[in-house]
Amino acid sequence: MKEQPTDLTGKMLIAMPAMGDPRFAQSVVFLCAHSAEGAMGLIVNKPTPEIRFSDLLEQLGIAAQPGLREMRVHFGGPVEHGRGFVLHSADYPGGDATLRVCGDMRLTATLDVLQAMAEGSGPAASMFALGYAGWGPGQLESEIADNGWLTCDARSDIVFGRANEHKWTAALKSLGISPANLSSTSGRA
Repeated sequence: MKEQPTDLTGKMLIAMPAMGDPRFAQSVVFLCAHSAEGAMGLIVNKPTPEIRFSDLLEQLGIAAQPGLREMRVHFGGPVEHGRGFVLHSADYPGGDATLRVCGDMRLTATLDVLQAMAEGSGPAASMFALGYAGWGPGQLESEIADNGWLTCDARSDIVFGRANEHKWTAALKSLGISPANLSSTSGRA
């Protein structure tokens, strides 16, 4: 009988220095779903400086209230990079289309959450991403076994924090690891 993989939904992946794919170099990925069928997550520390949230709202015909704080748009991953996702705190109820990822985090990919955010009635904490990271059956488990990723518990201050350039280091430190102690080569004992 085939062993079921450990469910990593609601965990964070931390890219190891030897990560071969430059799109994931020093990435922190929040896993929104993980099962025997594969995994889906959002890179939470790679903002896209060329895309402004207010411009996206305008393109979608959503009027923002005056003085709305500009939100960073993140590169969520290389899959469906034209599709938007809002990872947010549980205080925003969402609807049937909102996925309860873990205790205090939800994922919504519908316009109603963007409308609420533009009106100032959205979730207290949120992150907007275009695209997502996806893995087929067994692919993520293989990448973890090959020392491509470390896993850790998700922390709201890392996921929703504004200092994207420090999220990778903060995620490592949550495991008690200093980036200086990581090797760019992998091996097995």
